[in-house]
Amino acid sequence: MTQTLPSPVRVAIIGAGYIATWHADALKATKDAQVVAVVDPAMDAAEMLAASHGARAFASVADLAAANICDAVHILTPPNLHKSLALECLDAGLNVIVEKPVALSADETREIVAAADAAGKSFAAGHNFLGLPGYEKMKAMRDAGDLGRVSGAQINWCLPLSPLRSGPFGLWLLREPKNLLLELGAHPFSFAVDLFGPLEIISLDLGQPVELSGGGTRHQSWRILARAGEVDININLSMVETFDDRSVTLRGSSGMAHLDYANDVLTVRRDSTADLVVNPLRRSMGQSWAHFREGAVNAIRQTTSLNQKNPYGLSFRGMNAAIYGALTTGAPMDDRFSGASAITVMQGIDDTLALMPEIAPPVVAKGTPNPKVMVIGGTGFIGRNLTRRLVEQGHDVRVLSRGKTGPFADIADHVETVAVSLRDKEGLTEAMRGMDAVFNLAKSMDNTWEAALENDVGVAVRVAEASLDAGVKRLIYTGTIASYDMSVPGSKITEDTDFGDIEQRNLYARSKAECESRLMEMHYDRDLPLVIARPGIVVGHGGPLQHWGIGRWHGAGALKLWGNGNNILPFVLADDVSDGLIAMMDSDAAVGNSYNLIGEPMLSGRGYFGEVHKRLGAKLRIGSGNLTGMWAADGVKWVLKYYALGRKDAVRPSLADWKSRGHLARFDNTLPKEQLGWQPETDKDAFLRRAIDEAGMFGF
Repeated sequence: MTQTLPSPVRVAIIGAGYIATWHADALKATKDAQVVAVVDPAMDAAEMLAASHGARAFASVADLAAANICDAVHILTPPNLHKSLALECLDAGLNVIVEKPVALSADETREIVAAADAAGKSFAAGHNFLGLPGYEKMKAMRDAGDLGRVSGAQINWCLPLSPLRSGPFGLWLLREPKNLLLELGAHPFSFAVDLFGPLEIISLDLGQPVELSGGGTRHQSWRILARAGEVDININLSMVETFDDRSVTLRGSSGMAHLDYANDVLTVRRDSTADLVVNPLRRSMGQSWAHFREGAVNAIRQTTSLNQKNPYGLSFRGMNAAIYGALTTGAPMDDRFSGASAITVMQGIDDTLALMPEIAPPVVAKGTPNPKVMVIGGTGFIGRNLTRRLVEQGHDVRVLSRGKTGPFADIADHVETVAVSLRDKEGLTEAMRGMDAVFNLAKSMDNTWEAALENDVGVAVRVAEASLDAGVKRLIYTGTIASYDMSVPGSKITEDTDFGDIEQRNLYARSKAECESRLMEMHYDRDLPLVIARPGIVVGHGGPLQHWGIGRWHGAGALKLWGNGNNILPFVLADDVSDGLIAMMDSDAAVGNSYNLIGEPMLSGRGYFGEVHKRLGAKLRIGSGNLTGMWAADGVKWVLKYYALGRKDAVRPSLADWKSRGHLARFDNTLPKEQLGWQPETDKDAFLRRAIDEAGMFGF
């Protein structure tokens, strides 16, 4: 059913997570749309996003509908909520755009489409990559016959999926084996359906299984053979540490088109009428020119727009232009984003899942835990290790998590997971009652100091206040060595070393330092039984290959080190960090003190990745980073953000902060060894075995 809405269409965003920022920024650039509201049960997240777009925040769709301030919504919640929210919004008289996958099945999608038709409203599928300029050109070439008769297509989604190895494991994405295809498969299936129509699924092959923490198998490669009419289609998904290959390749009788849709680069290979000897040269030169042209256009476009028009952002802009162009002109919805197309996409996924073999769920240990220890942030890398280490040493553990389950099915008789908001002081206090010790490993990565004060510092203080109210005997807070000024080569850092001018540091370092300062005030003024831990660069099983404490990553296999990479880095094993944290819980002398948990000096950044190559056969492209040059480049970005984009909350970079990333100073780990009896690994081969061989960092 067609309708005409006044321009700009008033839009509400439902779900204030990561993807919401991309939608909001693209809507801001869409002439026929305006963000007027953000909806999320977590009002702090809703208010933060709403404030940056001059919009209102709501805690529920019911509250939004009652306000009568919008015409359309973007539903950006976990997929299991898509159908119910879409139906609620349609019933409230709102048009809906639903992020992929639009639902959990074709039948659920049909329900949404039927509800939209009954309500006289529009429904659009958020298959954003179909809005890329490069894809539109590729499709136009195919339609014009420029490639001849197309007989085959290969569509790849090959991108590392780090949660499979390092969490968080509570994501909807990992709850069931099929969710991987539902979440990631929507992109390649939408390309196939838009190009060729309904798909006949011929076969499915799963490979490269990985065991999740706590149990449960997930396959990291999905190879799907399909057919649409006379066209053979291969769809490949790969989630191991692999080179990023998100592409669509069309093979025709007159040419072959290849779209790198992650970078919006379209190249075409054709034969020419030149002499047989010259033909290969002209073909190669044509390819070279095409890559140069596409790369130059993208570079100029991103530079002149201050990266506002990067390929991912452009895909949302293209999608929005089509959807809101239809809504404001009364034209039928663009076929790429229509309900009929969404049903066909989901039907292809349904038919693929019907071929999926049965995968046994994890075995849940039976028993009732009796915890006296709580871990906040227990589903993260260090938190998971700490929780398991505590259980190994005879402790039952209560893990505070956003969800009601955690990656501990195999030790569920010793671990209970409770869902309490870190903003709910009463809930925190109740959850802490009866606890002898609480480990606070929570952290927040914020973009402004005001947000850090609320989301990191405010939470740390609230947790401390709750622990006092609940009578907790020991609170162990995890800070970071990043708060130290490590910019002076050869200088020695101990627990007595001052942080220096922390206001000139990056937000994470400054925020963690502020947390420590306020908690220590509570220790002295209110007898908070506090111990502070500052782990180094933590490695081990469940940790990421792409560790940003070592350098800046450019894809899965290329790294620019912070500095020349020749100085010894403060590596430490996750197991050793956990042992140190547990020792802080047990030692009476630890209260009121802080400890730097740094392993024995063994490896530089280059040495670490040299061992990765030697032991795992994986050679990474390693480059040196000039820290002064990086600081200067960051300064240019700050000027552009502050003056050109009006980002008055942008953090001005400092040279000392950039040099600190190189870890130029050396750490003395004497204090935790003497006071806590801490014994980090001293044998280099044993360290490398646990840090690299057994870490599972490549996923297979």
